[in-house]
Amino acid sequence: MSVMDNVIKENVLAVARCGRTREESTAYFRAALGLYYLAGLMTPETLDFKKLDRAFNRFIYQSIGKGHSITSVLQFMSGAKVVPVVESARFAEAFAAHCSAVPVDTIPFLLSLNLGVAKNISGLDIGGALLDWIERQKQAGQGGDPAAPELL
Repeated sequence: MSVMDNVIKENVLAVARCGRTREESTAYFRAALGLYYLAGLMTPETLDFKKLDRAFNRFIYQSIGKGHSITSVLQFMSGAKVVPVVESARFAEAFAAHCSAVPVDTIPFLLSLNLGVAKNISGLDIGGALLDWIERQKQAGQGGDPAAPELL
């Protein structure tokens, strides 16, 4: 994944514009950008996280203003607030249409990856609405990468 190119920016903004309210647009923005970020971690290349995070943070600031960062996006992606977004047919359609570089069927895996990292960092129980949603997707056969190790 390139650090942050114009294609990614335009794709994320296109998804955000599909939200019906400011709050929903911001949630769509955060989810789409977080999914791009997490998908970009799936590479054999060595990543320069300082450079990567700086580029994402700059785009976040320019798009939705201060008070948001890639860290807050990833926190959003590991909590219950992301569930209504990923359950939304409108978000799924917009994400599939504008962000084809990140297949929709990988969303449960990417969220599971992020949740596993959050658990390892915080040591807190990760049970709740998001974990329940991920488990329902696995049971429905939409867990993303079946070759991926179990993270939770």
